[in-house]
Amino acid sequence: MKKKSTFIWYLFLTPTLIGIAVFMIYPIFEAFRISFFMSNGTVEKWVGLKNYSQVLQSKTFWKAVYNTFFIGFFQLAISIPLGFTLASLINGLKWGKDFFKSLFFIPYITSIVAAAMVFMYVLHPEMGILNFILAKVGLPTSTWLAQPQTARWGAVVLAVWHELGFVVVISLANLQTIPRQLYEAAEIDGANRFQKWLYITIPKMKSTFAFFIVMGWIASLQRFSETYILGGLQGSPMRSLYTIVGFIYERGFGGNEYGIASAAAYILFMMILVFTLFNIKLSKLKV
Repeated sequence: MKKKSTFIWYLFLTPTLIGIAVFMIYPIFEAFRISFFMSNGTVEKWVGLKNYSQVLQSKTFWKAVYNTFFIGFFQLAISIPLGFTLASLINGLKWGKDFFKSLFFIPYITSIVAAAMVFMYVLHPEMGILNFILAKVGLPTSTWLAQPQTARWGAVVLAVWHELGFVVVISLANLQTIPRQLYEAAEIDGANRFQKWLYITIPKMKSTFAFFIVMGWIASLQRFSETYILGGLQGSPMRSLYTIVGFIYERGFGGNEYGIASAAAYILFMMILVFTLFNIKLSKLKV
């Protein structure tokens, strides 16, 4: 009777297992196989490691790597300290915590494609609200998406706006797990609010910061949708918004060079693996 019940359970799971095998596991191995072939989708020719060599010698690929790391680094460098500081301020409020959590979390649940389309107007040099605010406070305005350097910073502003809510909500959840006795003991010793924040709160948030860095780098290395909306297939202007995934998309779906695109995808996989292990080791995050 028990064997029959187990068989029925596996029978119901079969469609899901077939879907995972066909749409998730098979493409991983197929992409790895194609990375050793020159393939246009219909004709294949064995080339060994030539595709990997071409990708690693491509100036366009390293341009994409630079842009991806530039946007990812400054996104994390701004959003994590800013989000944690906002979370600390909200955690100290006696009322309105839920309101501010909802306020900051709304951008995170907004579609990044829709957000990028809105930011095309936010960053508009004449009608954009960002230049309007900068002008009002006496700071220089910019043409943002018209120049390579400012276009990258425009992508950073969008990324920070989108990810800030995630940092705030997760930080708030972890701030509320810190034992109150630690703060009470510090008060008895004469510590002020800043000293308690510096010597108790920040050290207790170490694992949370490591989590933000690891997850943030993984997401940053996979960046594509928003830069595609802002800069198109070639990441204009002058490929300043051209990312690693953009390179894979352009060579694969734009140029029918599936061998090159697959090789670039596995190089990206190795980058993500190395950075994740490095960050875990550096931060001593327990997984």
